[in-house]
Parts: sequence; structure tokens; C-alpha cells
Amino acid sequence: MKLKLGFSPCPNDTFIFDALVNGKIDTKGIEFDAVLEDVETLNRWALEEKLDVTKLSFPAYFKTKDQYALLNSGSALGKGVGPLLISGRRQPFSEAAINNATVVLPGVNTTAHLLFSFAYPNAPHKSFGVFHEIEDAVVEGRAELGVIIHENRFTYQDKGLVKVTDLGEYWEQAMNVPIPLGGIVIKKSLGDAVFNQVDTLIRKSLQYAFDRYPEVSAYVKEHAQAMSEEVMRKHIDLYVNDYSLDLGSEGRAAVDTLSEVYSRLHTNA
Repeated sequence: MKLKLGFSPCPNDTFIFDALVNGKIDTKGIEFDAVLEDVETLNRWALEEKLDVTKLSFPAYFKTKDQYALLNSGSALGKGVGPLLISGRRQPFSEAAINNATVVLPGVNTTAHLLFSFAYPNAPHKSFGVFHEIEDAVVEGRAELGVIIHENRFTYQDKGLVKVTDLGEYWEQAMNVPIPLGGIVIKKSLGDAVFNQVDTLIRKSLQYAFDRYPEVSAYVKEHAQAMSEEVMRKHIDLYVNDYSLDLGSEGRAAVDTLSEVYSRLHTNA
């Protein structure tokens, strides 16, 4: 069996999937055709049902629950891992100022957008771009505020930018559950047996990486662009954890809570 698999080139995803796609574990007769893309592209492809197995943001999963099932392994979920609202202006922003400001976000279907909307439901001046271009959009004055994710959490201060709000911290304090960022889903049409087999393989692939950490593999480095190994490890340490091995009841409860917030915000929209 050959399955088309999508995930991002970010270190947390390449760390998880390296062994799976590069023949480092026995995949039990399943061949994975890997496609690496920005998460918002993967979100859009999930809406179009292009991939058999894919990483996606949880709001995209909420839109595709009839077509895709959430695997237990591979998710990005935790505490202290949320997106940051940043600015080039060092003076504090009031809530009214944020509501009136222009904000650039990393995609309509991203969890970052949902968490920003949860914190600031009355902020309408939003635009969307690729996540790694958001810092420059704020630096160059094309937006007053930006919501950053991934490795940009570790680099924004180098560009003279400052944190306005930790949107993950806001979520944790308000809801008292971990922050669900993204998950791995599989087409329901493939059936329960394939679900279970792929779920087990992703867990084995991640365990293979954990067993060799803090070694960073050539595959992770290859897709990490100009990122230093220190930043790669910070990225992995932040986004890959026990929830990535298995969501468990606590992880799935957090996803359900986010789903309820998503439904409420879209009902009121």
C-alpha cells in the first residue's frame, strides 16, 4: 500500500517523520510518499482531500471531521507552546488599540488565527501570509502587529520586535487545558486497520528519534534552512513531547475544548 503523507519542513515534523519516510523503521508493507509544505497549504489540501495522511491545524481538522480521523500520535500540543502576538512598537498596546490595529497572521485555518480570535474577537483588520514572512511584514511596517509561530518564537527579538501577548498563555489561563496546535489525520475511508497501523508506525518513528536525541538527523537539518542546531533543538523541545507520542484522554479533551471554542466563534461570526 502507498499512502500520500503531508507534513511541514519544520524541525518538529521532520523529527517525528524522519524514521518513517527514510526507511529507518519497518513500515510493515506501507510505502509513504512524503510531501513537505507550509501548514496552511496542508490545511487547504486537507479541505480538498488531497492527502491520505496529513499534518494540519486543528481548525482545518474541525472542518474535515467527516473525511478525516485524528490519529493518537504525531500531534503538536502542550503548555507554553502557543503563538505570540508581536509588534515593533515598545509601548504597551491596550485592547482597544489591538482591535484597531492591522494584524498579519499565518493563515485563515491555523490555530494561531483561532487563538488570536479567541483573545481578540473584536479585531477585524486581519491579513494573512506565510508564517516565516510575518516578522518582516511587521518590521517593514506593512502591519502594526503580527502573530508568529514555529521557530519565529526564538528569533523575533533579534529583529527588534517585542511580545504584546502570549496567545497560548491567554488560552491556558482562560481554559485550563493544554494548547492544541496541530494534529495528524488519516482518511476515514482507509478503514480502522490502516488507522491503527499508521498510528503505530508514527509512534515508532518518533520513539526512534527520541531514543537518539539530542542528536539532530541530517533529514531535520536539510529542511531547517538556515536555522542553527540550537534553534532546531529549542523547536523540538517546545513542540514534541509525550502528547506527540499519544494524545491520551487529556490531549483529546483539550482538542474538544478548542473545537467548542471554534464552533462558538464561528456561530457568533
